Order: sequence, then structure tokens, then C-alpha cells
Amino acid sequence: MEPEKPPEGIVIATRAISARAEKIFDLIADPAIQPTWDGNNNLASAAPGQRVHQVGDVFKTTLTNGAVRENHVVEFVEGAKIAWRPAEPGKPPPGHLWRWEVSEINPTLSTVTHTYDWTELTDRVRLERARSTTPEMLRESMDR
Repeated sequence: MEPEKPPEGIVIATRAISARAEKIFDLIADPAIQPTWDGNNNLASAAPGQRVHQVGDVFKTTLTNGAVRENHVVEFVEGAKIAWRPAEPGKPPPGHLWRWEVSEINPTLSTVTHTYDWTELTDRVRLERARSTTPEMLRESMDR
């Protein structure tokens, strides 16, 4: 039996990774490291010292096209879950969300779920790119 397909606007990828959950989470929660494993080749850089610690934190990333994004953290459980809504500097987020959930299976194996949710996206310019995001693209980040 195949897993139930998520509704339009939600893209999900899950896989097991041979690493401690804490180590995986640290890679996700530190924006300066994110460009090294970004499977979409969308992130160029992020300044060090922006490690996320709570809901309400905002971290900045520079995209490969030179644009800067302010990422507003809206979900956070240390070691387990982090989600943010990107926005242009000084503007409200247009409605899409990136979420990572990490759970330890045992001390050397963890399950990672990466979700891209654009069900609340209001910016028509971003809709085409949102629709083109696939589970395989999300999995690429996890593979790295």
C-alpha cells in the first residue's frame, strides 16, 4: 500500500539517516551550514552566529541569485522540529513554509522529514516555482 499523497501545496520527503538526531538537527538549525547541503542549490551563504534557538528568531540567508531572505522561525522544538517562513527584507512572509522534523530511531539512526508547505502562499510570482518543487528535490538536501 502506497503512502497517502499529501494535498496540493504540501511536498514531503522522509528518509532514515545514519547519524544522531542531535547532529542532524544542529546542521539544520545553523544557517551558516545550510548552503553546504542545500539540495536545491538555492542558498549561497549565511553569516555565522545565527544558530536558531526559539520561535521568533529571524535568520538571514543570501540566495544564489544574490537576493537576501529573512527567515522567520515559526515552529521550534530543540533537537526535533524547526520551521521558518522566508521573506524579503522588511516585508511580511508571503506564505510558504519550510519544516524539518528529526526523530531518533536509535543512537546511530534517525528519521528526517522535510516539508515544503505553500498552501498559504499569496505571491503569484512564487507560485510557479512552488508548484515545481518535488519530494525528490527535498530528498536531495537530506542526501547531502
